[in-house]
Amino acid sequence: MTVETLKEFFMWCSIVNGGLLTFWALFLMFAPELVYRIQSYWFPMAREHFNMIIYGFLGLFKVFFLFFNLVPYLALVLIS
Repeated sequence: MTVETLKEFFMWCSIVNGGLLTFWALFLMFAPELVYRIQSYWFPMAREHFNMIIYGFLGLFKVFFLFFNLVPYLALVLIS
């Protein structure tokens, strides 16, 4: 596997996961009640617990996105 192939792979991973992260954050920002209603239908819980869990997962996804997608892509761009 060449550096160019890896660079392209991490570029597309960053685009897809960055888009997913942006969509998720915007959806939570503009339709939080809809998300809560849908999720509490399947998993009944208090609103405070829901907020803590959903924003915790959003933060965890952001950290994983940065360390496992964006940083390797930027490193490959710098060395090529």
